[in-house]
Amino acid sequence: MANLSHPSEFVLLGFSSFGELQVLLYGPFLVLYLLAFMGNTVIIITVIANTHLHTPMYFFLGNFSLLEILVTMTAVPRMLSDLLVTHKVISFTGCMVQFYFYFSLGSTSFLILSDMALDRFVAICHPLHYDTLMSWAVCVRLAGAAWAAPFLVMVPTVLSRAYLNYCHGNIINHFFCDNVPLLQLSCSDTSLLEFWDFMMALAFVLSSFLVTLISYGYIVTTVLRIPSATGRQKAFSTCGSHLTLVFIGYSSTIFLYVRPGKAHSVEINKTIALVTSVLTPFLSPFILTLRNEIVKAVLRGQMQRLKGLHKALQ
Repeated sequence: MANLSHPSEFVLLGFSSFGELQVLLYGPFLVLYLLAFMGNTVIIITVIANTHLHTPMYFFLGNFSLLEILVTMTAVPRMLSDLLVTHKVISFTGCMVQFYFYFSLGSTSFLILSDMALDRFVAICHPLHYDTLMSWAVCVRLAGAAWAAPFLVMVPTVLSRAYLNYCHGNIINHFFCDNVPLLQLSCSDTSLLEFWDFMMALAFVLSSFLVTLISYGYIVTTVLRIPSATGRQKAFSTCGSHLTLVFIGYSSTIFLYVRPGKAHSVEINKTIALVTSVLTPFLSPFILTLRNEIVKAVLRGQMQRLKGLHKALQ
């Protein structure tokens, strides 16, 4: 490493503090990753294959499940392979690419969550205008903006990291190329970058959270006016799973990234990042299906058809 101001590779410490015991983490993490992948894939296939689910609500749900798969793919496979080797290195280019896709896809997932909140707001508060306000053209534009905006904004963000002077070494105390560990390796003046990062967090995370919060404020007010207890329960049941995802996703991300400065506890950040990268994508399919009667009914119907086909083949 002759030129540490622009290293050719970074060393990811990952869970090296566990020593040889880190190998024991491979099995549980692999199981969680595979279950997250399969669970979200089942939701996507179910939404695509069943015409009853060809509605804006499930269109956004399919987008969110796809994002859960892609976000985990940017960090978890690399983390799993590093658990089995002693020399955990990633090329400089690979680090920048991972940084770009992880934060672009993560930002998109929050915008999709706010799209889901808007959909529920229109469905419950303005049901007579739902077909007009949430037409397929509108839904495609909302989803398209949610995908495009972070990927465009992250271009200057990742380029700024590529041209930093990394004179404090090339060892990243994390299992992927996270923002804070990279900034801590730099001896450049990063105050402007930190301000930019903070503004981007405000733009994508807090703004989408504000949209979600306001939408559910109106939803709760509207639902409480419904005279029938059954009607109130039905309205709240359609929003329960979404609210659970909102709480898990926003609470961890706001703690991690919506804070100016780089003097954060890397160990705490690493633990929370592990929750958002592995545990949340694993829980999402269960949260989305266990509280959604329509999805459960569709899945039961598909299971019955598969059983009937299996008996017919026998």
